[in-house]
Amino acid sequence: MPRRSGDVRRRYKEIAKEALINEEIRARELRVIAADGEQLGIMSRDDALDLAEQKSLDLVCISPKADPPVCKILDYGKFKYEQQKKEKEAKKKQHTTQVKEMRLSTFIEDHDIMVKAKTGAKFLKEGDKLKVSLRFRGRERDYVARGLEVMKKYAEAVSEVSNIESKPKMEGRSLTMVLAPKGDKK
Repeated sequence: MPRRSGDVRRRYKEIAKEALINEEIRARELRVIAADGEQLGIMSRDDALDLAEQKSLDLVCISPKADPPVCKILDYGKFKYEQQKKEKEAKKKQHTTQVKEMRLSTFIEDHDIMVKAKTGAKFLKEGDKLKVSLRFRGRERDYVARGLEVMKKYAEAVSEVSNIESKPKMEGRSLTMVLAPKGDKK
């Protein structure tokens, strides 16, 4: 079965993430750090590999772009496990903010604004941003002032849970405004 190009890219990314170990390290001189964090100084690659072999550990290149590259003598399996643990912990703490969109119309009734505001407030309470848009169709373009008034009413209706991140502005035939949850920094 032929390989797809996506498979190759995925494999390449996995390899690129991996740290260089032992003979994979190509630099002639390295700054070496012991497993306990003690600085052993700058030494040749062969000397560093011999030192790691004596201690039955691996030589792992931690910072390949430094001059000279920084390598640490440690157990590679344990190092890899710690890295995965850190990545998993960072992923847990990560929160992605989504931008939800609420569409209004030029001649929307006050009650309908309140119904849509209730839905928008729910999104904002969940921590998502809210893009409020109002599209002008045909001759409605003559009623931009009415559209601004509708946007103002909507912003007031959700003012308890939101801050205006970007004020209403015309983009083509649409009027858009972005609201962020209260307490959210710009």
